[in-house]
Formats: sequence, structure tokens, C-alpha cells
Amino acid sequence: MKPLAPALLGLALWATPVITSAQEPLIAAASVLKFALDDIATAYEAQTGQALRIAYGSTGNFSAQIREGAPFDLFLAADEAFILGLAEEGLTRDQGVIYASGRLAMLTPKNGALAASADLSTLAIALQQGELGRFAIASPVHAPYGMRAQEALEHQGLWDDIQDHLVFGENVSQATQFAISGNTDGGIVAYALALTPEVQAQSNFALIPAEWHAPLHQRMALLPDASAEAEAFYAYLQSDAAREVFVSYGFAVPESE
Repeated sequence: MKPLAPALLGLALWATPVITSAQEPLIAAASVLKFALDDIATAYEAQTGQALRIAYGSTGNFSAQIREGAPFDLFLAADEAFILGLAEEGLTRDQGVIYASGRLAMLTPKNGALAASADLSTLAIALQQGELGRFAIASPVHAPYGMRAQEALEHQGLWDDIQDHLVFGENVSQATQFAISGNTDGGIVAYALALTPEVQAQSNFALIPAEWHAPLHQRMALLPDASAEAEAFYAYLQSDAAREVFVSYGFAVPESE
């Protein structure tokens, strides 16, 4: 992993827990949900008066924390495999439900030297010509969007050659910050984050074919001691109102029952 400039390390703000009072359900959510879930939570709180505590971070790290006894009520993972693994160990009430599916995008800073391309051809050319600087993805060790980014790079035969250029975000939100910072030539991040006005104002993106990597089916589940307030929000996340917000941020949602 390449060393990161100190200024970049302060950009992991999207992973900071939102702390309110102790009476509110505590929700662990994949960082890719930051903008969509904030909108959903705001609408839910306005409708019900029930405040929520939401912590954003990497799915792999939250899974480890739950195994260590972290007192979350509800966990929204970026990859269903993590929820299914916890369910098998009896650490969730059940296998939960898929609430959305995500996609990857190549993201480059506006006016940068590297153009975004859906087939990663611009990335391949930059590598071949020795013109690629740093390139960001989320950590493939514990972040699902990093795992899928690695698969997409492997699909195009770029994984081995790009090793010396990679910088890894703790989660996909941090990788997105790296990709648009100007200290990298870009990155492979979540389509949902590339669509946000904050990111679009600073970058260009191209949607990567979904066939190049394993699906990003995102599953959520209640933990065994979840409160009634958490159960109510879990149900709201499956409502048409919440589903519309997910779609507006570029997620696909399962068919309504």
C-alpha cells in the first residue's frame, strides 16, 4: 500500500458515528449508504419522531465488531455474504432481507490526466505508458466494494500491473474521497457515491459492467436483542418510500412482495 498524504487521512469523516441520545436504536451501516440512508433516516424521523443513531464504516469491520459483542440493533451490510455468515453463527435474528444491489464505477477528478472509461481502457493505456500515478479502491480485505473492484481489475487483466499504484481506503467512502482528492488519478468506487452531487461536482465517472464481478447484493438483519424501535425502522427500510430513495442513489431494489 502506498503511503497517504496526512491531509487525506482526515477525510474519513463519512465513517464517523452519528451520536445522539442513548434511547435511540444503534444502526451499523456500510459506508456506501451514507447519503441514501441519511435521507431515509431524515424522512423517517420527520414522520415518526423517532431519532436514530447511525454509524458508517466497512462491512467487514462491523461484522468483526458484532462478533466481539458490539451492541448494534440493526446491521446493513454492503454484501449479503457477511449477514449470512453472522446468521449462521446465530449472531442475527435470521438471514434478514436484501434491501438493495450496488454497482461499481470508475471515477476520475475533473480536469485530471486520466479519463473515466467503462471498459477501463484508459486505465490500461496509462499503465502501459507508465503514466499512471496513484489509483484508489476500498480495501479488498474487508470492504465488499474493494473486493469487487479487485475482481473487475482482474477481469481486465490489470490487477498484477496496478499493484504499485494502488491506495486503499478503509471503506468505499474513503476510497471515493481519495479518488477525487487530486492526489490520485482516480479510482474504482460505488456508483451510488459517484452519483451524489458532492462527488459529481468534482469528478467524472463511467459505470463498470456488472458482469465483471460478483453481485453486490446488500442484505440487512436485526441483531438478537434489537429494540422495538429498531424493528420499526427495519420495516420502514422495506417500504416503497425507502426503496425510492435507494433507487434515486443508483441502487437496484428487489421486487416488492
